[in-house]
Amino acid sequence: MSIRYYIKLALAYLSRFKGTIVLGILLGIAIFFIVRVVIPIVKVGEVTRIGLVGRYHTNELPEGILDLIGNGLTKITEGGIVEPDIASSWETPDKGKTWIFHLREDVLWQDQKEVTSDTISYDFSKVRIEKPDSKTLIFMLDEAFSPFPAVLTKPTFRKGLLGTGEWSVDKIIISGGYVRELVLTDNSKNKKIYKFYPTIERTKLAFKLGQVDAISEIYDPNPFADWKTVDLKGTANYNQVVVLFFNVQDKLISEKALRQALAYAIDKDQLGVRAFSPISPNSWAFNPQVKPYTYDLSRAKELLADIPQEAKGNLALKITSTPQLLAIAEKIAKDWESIGMKPTVTVSSIVPTDFQVYLTIFDIPKDPDQYPLWHSTQVETNTNISAYKDLQVDKLLEDGRVELNLEERRKIYLDFQRFLLEDAPAVFLFHPTYYTIKRK
Repeated sequence: MSIRYYIKLALAYLSRFKGTIVLGILLGIAIFFIVRVVIPIVKVGEVTRIGLVGRYHTNELPEGILDLIGNGLTKITEGGIVEPDIASSWETPDKGKTWIFHLREDVLWQDQKEVTSDTISYDFSKVRIEKPDSKTLIFMLDEAFSPFPAVLTKPTFRKGLLGTGEWSVDKIIISGGYVRELVLTDNSKNKKIYKFYPTIERTKLAFKLGQVDAISEIYDPNPFADWKTVDLKGTANYNQVVVLFFNVQDKLISEKALRQALAYAIDKDQLGVRAFSPISPNSWAFNPQVKPYTYDLSRAKELLADIPQEAKGNLALKITSTPQLLAIAEKIAKDWESIGMKPTVTVSSIVPTDFQVYLTIFDIPKDPDQYPLWHSTQVETNTNISAYKDLQVDKLLEDGRVELNLEERRKIYLDFQRFLLEDAPAVFLFHPTYYTIKRK
C-alpha cells in the first residue's frame, strides 16, 4: 500500500471522529491543569498514625492530647507562671479561700457555641462552685490555697470531649472500657490517629508492622536507634525527674550521713541530664544553689566513717526499681559497691510499701507546692513516699500554699529546697529523655 492511502485513511478518520478527538484533547488539558495547578493549591490534609503506651479512660487521656483538644481557665508558661486562657482575669477577695474567675468574650466551643459559665464543667472535691452570671465562676475552698489557679490549667470539656482547642475529636473507639483508638482533626483537615497499646513491646511491634507511622514519648528507643529508615528525636523532660527515694524510717537509712554518702557516691553525670531538685529548673521557684552532691567518692567514704558502728550493720542495701529503670538501678548498685555497700536490685511495677531505696520517675507538679510529697502529715496517706518528717520543712510547705505574693512564695520554696537537699530524704538524679520515632 502507498503512503497516499494511509494519508487518506487518517484524514477520513479525523473527519469522522473529530468531535471525540477535540473533546479528548480538552479533557486531557483539563486533567493536566487540575493535577499540576489546582491540587497543589488546595491543601490536602496530612494523616499521622501515632502509637502510644498505656490504657486510658476517656476522662484521663494523656495531657499532651487533652491540650490539643481543649483549654483550661488558665495556662502555665514554661517557667511556671500562671496566665489567663479561657478566663480573662481572676481575683481572690479573702486571701486564697474564694477565687472569682471572669471568662473571655471571644471563646467558642468547637460546635461554635459560646463558652459560658453554665457550659464549663469542673468537679473538685471540697470545692463549691457558683455561677452568678454567664461569664463568672466562683470557686469556694474550705482552706486557703494559693496554687489554685494552676489547678485550673486542666482543660475543660463538654460531653463527648468537645473542647475549645485547634483539634477536635472525629472518632473514638473504646474496648473494654479503655480508649483503643482516637482520631483528631483540625481546620486544615490534618488528621492524627492515636493508637493505644498495653505495653511498650506491643507498641514497638505495631511500628515494625506498619500499623503506626510514629511512636511518641518512649524511654527506651531500641532497637530503632540503629535503623536507617527512621528519624529519632530525643528530648529531656524537665517536668519529670528520676528520683531515689530513701525510706527514712528504715534503721540503716535513717542515718543522714549514710544518705548523703550514698548521694555523693552516684556518678550522676553518666546517667542523663542532671537534676538537682524536686522542682523543675525552668520554674520561677527553682533554687540553683542547693547542695549538688557532685560525684565524690572521697567525701562519701568520709561520711560513712562518721556513722556509728552499731548503725552500719553489714551495709546490705536493697534497691527497688521500676522495670524501665532497671539498668539505671544496676549502675547505681555498682557505684555503691565502690564505697563498701552491698546492694541488691529488685523490680516492682507498683510503689512498694516496704522498701529501703526506691528508684522511680517523679512527675514534677506544675506549681512548686509539694505538700503531699514531703509534709509529715502525708506519711499515713502514702503520698509521702520517704516517710519524711521535719518540722522546718513542714512549716515552709504550709506557708508556701497560703502565700499569694509570688516573690514571697519564691523565697519560701528556695528555703524548702535548701533544707530538703541538706537532709537528703531522696536523691534527684536526672531528667529523663523521651524519644519520638518517625518513619522517614
